[in-house]
Amino acid sequence: MYAVAVFLLLNVIVGLVRAIRGPSIHDRLIAFLLLGTTGVALLAVLASVADVPALRDAALALVSLAAVVVIVRVQAEDARR
Repeated sequence: MYAVAVFLLLNVIVGLVRAIRGPSIHDRLIAFLLLGTTGVALLAVLASVADVPALRDAALALVSLAAVVVIVRVQAEDARR
């Protein structure tokens, strides 16, 4: 499980690089969605390893927020067109 956590942390670092260097706003949005998904996975792994149910709750809250962000972004794109 620790190897999975290290892999997810490396994924976060790569996602941060893409979010900062992304040539377009769409690349940055996808990078932030990747960071959110990876953060949820990391919290789930840490909750399992440390046996802390609060981390699972935080992961569920992040998933809910990510879904709302995607919906709002898509609606904003449609309104712009």
